Amino acid sequence: MKIYTKTGDLGETGLIGGRRISKHHARIIAYGSVDELNSSVGLGLATFHSSQHANDFSDLIEILLTIQNDLFTLGADLADDSPSTDNRYGSPRISDDMITTVEKTIDTLEQGLSPISFFILPGGSLESGQLHLSRSIARRSEISVIALSKAEAINPLTIIYLNRLSDLFFVMARTANKRLGVPDNAWKRTH
Repeated sequence: MKIYTKTGDLGETGLIGGRRISKHHARIIAYGSVDELNSSVGLGLATFHSSQHANDFSDLIEILLTIQNDLFTLGADLADDSPSTDNRYGSPRISDDMITTVEKTIDTLEQGLSPISFFILPGGSLESGQLHLSRSIARRSEISVIALSKAEAINPLTIIYLNRLSDLFFVMARTANKRLGVPDNAWKRTH
C-alpha cells in the first residue's frame, strides 16, 4: 500500500464516516494540533529514554506512553463528526475515566513537589524543557478545540482532557527538574 493516496491534492481530507472537508476547517486544525502535541510527547519520550537518568524517569515514561495513546483517541474523537452520544462509527472517545486518571497522576506527582509562590520559566533541564513545550502545545490544542466547539458539536470532554493535560505537563516538568537536582527558574521582572 502506498503512503500517498492523492485524495487530498485539492485541499480536502476525509473524516471518519467519509465526509470530505477543507484542510483549513476548524476540525482539521483542532486534530492537527493534537497530532503535533502527540509528536512533541514522542520527542519527550525519546529525550527521557536517551537520558543518562532514564531509570529515574520510568514512571514519567509510562505516563507519557499513556498520554500518547490518549491523544490518538482524542484525534479520532475529533475526526468523527457524529455526535459523541450517537457514535455511529464506533470511534474511540475521550472519557471521564481518562480525565480522572490525569487528575490522580497530577495529585500523586504534586505530593513530591514543594509549593511555589512564583511564576516558573520553562526550562531548567532538557527533560523539563521538552515537557514545557508539550504543555504549551497542549494549551494551543485546547484553544483550537474550543474554537471548533463554537462552530460544531464535539465531545465536551475533549476540552477538559486537554486542560488537565497541560497541568500534568507542568507538574511533570517540575518533577523532572527536581529529580535531576535542577531548580525551577523563577520569572523576574526586568522593567
